[in-house]
Amino acid sequence: MPLNLQNFRDYYEILGVSKDASNEEIRKAYRKLALQYHPDRNQGNEQAAEKFKDINEAKEILLDEASRTKYDEYSRYWKQKGFTGKAPKGPTWGNTAKNGRNGNASVDPAQYSSFDQFINEVIGVGTEKGRNNPNNPPNPANSDPFRNTRTKVSYSPNSRPQRRDIEARLTIPLEKAYLGGLERIRLEDGRSLEVNMPPGMVTGQTIRLRDQGINGGDLYLKITVEIHPQFKLEGLNIACQIPVTPSEAVLGGQIEAPTLDGPVKMTIPPGVRSGQRFRLANKGYPDEAGKRGDQLVEIQIVTPKNISQQERELYEKLRQLETFKPRANFI
Repeated sequence: MPLNLQNFRDYYEILGVSKDASNEEIRKAYRKLALQYHPDRNQGNEQAAEKFKDINEAKEILLDEASRTKYDEYSRYWKQKGFTGKAPKGPTWGNTAKNGRNGNASVDPAQYSSFDQFINEVIGVGTEKGRNNPNNPPNPANSDPFRNTRTKVSYSPNSRPQRRDIEARLTIPLEKAYLGGLERIRLEDGRSLEVNMPPGMVTGQTIRLRDQGINGGDLYLKITVEIHPQFKLEGLNIACQIPVTPSEAVLGGQIEAPTLDGPVKMTIPPGVRSGQRFRLANKGYPDEAGKRGDQLVEIQIVTPKNISQQERELYEKLRQLETFKPRANFI
């Protein structure tokens, strides 16, 4: 991104960081402000829209090493004596101009009404406005504003934006992680992407999205699968608990069990015990090759707390008739 010198902005102040801030500190400050001033959160607010543009401009300059170095070098001249837009006044300044058309002549900052004009005349780097000024005709010997033929010092600004990989975290429900498919995600820089997610995602998995980072870098999505109220992953197997009534446990028969593919019928034997596990083959989680684990169904015998009068009478009659004595061997 080109460095805008015509209207000087203090990019460090815009992001609220110090001049020696690290790249990570700059990114953290940018993310916080981008979320605060994003147009989607401030619809119709022109001031927020302008602020969003400013923080993006500041981030692009300060995270590019070449642009930041150039910015720091030029901005040290800002607000020197004379940059007030008033008429020239005062004695000359004792500094020697370097890299400018004025050679070794002393420079008076009061002669320049703006930082832009100072950059153009003294340092030799001007904006389009400065280069097209009729009072400053082009000098064929110095037509390249980044090259000083007298000192033989040349500047090679980084014209290509810096390619950077970024990381984002995505939390998804188990059913979505199992099926995969299209998922819309919103990044901290304000972009919204529709991504075709693979099936069988697990917590801790990283998905690489090519060219979706900054300036052609890659985006790495770190996956977290939400805890499910019924299912628990055990490798490629899925464990769940199924409640049954006392009569179902005694008599056995068909019951309905939930799976990630929908409910299925399964048969439990008579006299099933609480905690006993049964296996539903190929109803578990898929691996990268598409091979699936099993679903492990654990039986939980549940007794009712509230029963009708007729049920109570039947239970009383059953207690009188039943021959099963579970405590017969107790001392």
